Amino acid sequence: MNVLLWTVLGFLAGSLPFSVWLGRLVARADVRAYGDGNPGAANAVRAGGWRVGVPVLLLDFFKGAVPVGLAHFLFRMSGWGLLPVALAPVLGHAFSPFLRFHGGKAVAVTFGIWTGLMLGEAPTVLGLFVVLFLLVQTADAWTVVLSMLGLLAHLLLRRVPPDFLAIWASNLAILLWKHRRELRRPIRPRPWVSRLLGRSVP
Repeated sequence: MNVLLWTVLGFLAGSLPFSVWLGRLVARADVRAYGDGNPGAANAVRAGGWRVGVPVLLLDFFKGAVPVGLAHFLFRMSGWGLLPVALAPVLGHAFSPFLRFHGGKAVAVTFGIWTGLMLGEAPTVLGLFVVLFLLVQTADAWTVVLSMLGLLAHLLLRRVPPDFLAIWASNLAILLWKHRRELRRPIRPRPWVSRLLGRSVP
């Protein structure tokens, strides 16, 4: 019963389209008309600047962190029952019923659920890999995927239980689906990386 309750609550929290609502309320604009049309923080910045983008980013993060963190740490939920609870906010964000089952790419909410699972450890590792891959190549979608692989390496080194690995794999599958169009483009190194590799080749 607790698993079902927290799964439903997590899905409903994740499905709240803060980018669309705040874009209309503050910027008087539909964030989906900007950039790639994704209802997320990046297009919220394009639509209304940081006064819209920062609150959207934080709210998308917390709608993953709060329900998962409460279920895991306050109500002591663990084991395989944690799998649907952790994935629910990501699925709600990616396939929001408020947006006719369309939604964002679930990056901020991914940081949120891993905060709810491991507090600062996992999001810090994930964030460091995001910075690393942003510095060396230009494709945001590949940054997300490669950073998730970096998180997997950390989880394996930490010898986390199998349910955490299942959460990671399912989370990655959702991210792959939401970024599937962008992932068709090849990885392109930053100019400084190309110059460095060019100098190192005989």
